[in-house]
Amino acid sequence: MEKIQSGELREGDPLASEEELSRCYNVSRMTARQALHGLKTGGYAFSEKGRGTFVTRPKLDKNIMHLLGFTQEMTRRGMKPSSKLLEQSVIDPDNGLAESLKTSPGDKVLRLKRLRFADGIPVALEESCVPLHLFPGLNRIDFGTHSLYHELREKYGVRVGHADEVMEAQPASLEESKLLTIPRKAPLLTIRRVIMTTQETPIEVAWSRYRGDLYQISLRVPMTDIE
Repeated sequence: MEKIQSGELREGDPLASEEELSRCYNVSRMTARQALHGLKTGGYAFSEKGRGTFVTRPKLDKNIMHLLGFTQEMTRRGMKPSSKLLEQSVIDPDNGLAESLKTSPGDKVLRLKRLRFADGIPVALEESCVPLHLFPGLNRIDFGTHSLYHELREKYGVRVGHADEVMEAQPASLEESKLLTIPRKAPLLTIRRVIMTTQETPIEVAWSRYRGDLYQISLRVPMTDIE
């Protein structure tokens, strides 16, 4: 474990066999087997029949009970976040988007599409739609270098209250697979969210598509009476 966490062993590197671990550390085969099993159940290794056991990247826990921006989330994990702006445009919302954002006819929406990186690895695609009638001038900010939530908070005084989210698994499209460097139709964890202020005003509709090989959902479920 120490060699994996320190970076001495990297993703794809082979791990010693049960016999090699037993001999090297002077422990029983059972102890060596349990150690390898612990690495696999912890998401640090995987086995291939006939080939051996290899280091893999542990999955990132996506705690859906806490609302954090990508930059803040990665920073808290001790990872270096970065982004590539794929699109920044002003659009006319379709009926579904207009209903979610409660816009009026003629209102414009700022659309951002960004590729998110953690420690240089592409991990997610994000699309954000923000109503410009609430935030005049927002479209003139370069979101290739600025944080959307930082600007909303500091420049426009936005206080986020909560988000309504819907999650589902979807296969990656050809474009998504190229951007995220994963096979076509690889599983993505897709979250659609509507961000609401403390006054229950919708300020953003966003779609986040996370790599299924890098993310897992975690949450704490409180006990309720069962009838």
